[in-house]
Amino acid sequence: MVDPAFDERGLVPCIVQDAGAGTVLMLAWMNAEALRLTRETGVVHFWSRSRRALWKKGETSGNTLAVVELRLDCDRDAVLVRARPAGPTCHTGATSCFVHRDDGTTDDGVPASAGEGPEDPSPPIDAQVMVRLAQILVARRDGSTAEKSYTKSLLDAGMPKILAKLAEEHGELAAELPDGPDAKVVHETVDLLFHAMVALTARRIPIEAVFAELARRFGTSGHVEKASR
Repeated sequence: MVDPAFDERGLVPCIVQDAGAGTVLMLAWMNAEALRLTRETGVVHFWSRSRRALWKKGETSGNTLAVVELRLDCDRDAVLVRARPAGPTCHTGATSCFVHRDDGTTDDGVPASAGEGPEDPSPPIDAQVMVRLAQILVARRDGSTAEKSYTKSLLDAGMPKILAKLAEEHGELAAELPDGPDAKVVHETVDLLFHAMVALTARRIPIEAVFAELARRFGTSGHVEKASR
């Protein structure tokens, strides 16, 4: 293992990135012991400069960070941890600590002071929305509740019901694609994607596997990729 170049305090900055969505989640500090515990346990640990103590991220909240990969930058004076978050990363309840824009607003456009609180002020963006949805679907699948949600009912009904909904949503999207209103095409596309993700959840296939396959196909001709199957 290659160790980072710790500064004169024995610390190195650590950036945490969501391994699935690619979102930058937080910045904190590690010392040698925090790095060792992170490597050994597979859960991110930091060094608190204010408390001068080690801390395991999510130890009290349960919002831990499971390590996928550790990287060092070219000068070895910064650590990047690609992780899978068990919940919101920020202590405010936001998905990421980086909620403030340079113009003083948060992601939803309101003043920064109004965006601070226990609820995430902004909807997830880009691939993050699919990762968040996948996490919710897994929670529905594995949770036990007397009041079943639509998703829970669909998952409990099994693959025949899920496949029937997929076929229905495919037909509705196909009907709108030739000349339907753009908004309707988008709506039906979302319905189809949602039910495809329910099917993946039923099969216990993580959405990250889909992302990885999409990434693998970048730069590859469609004809070449199809011929390689």
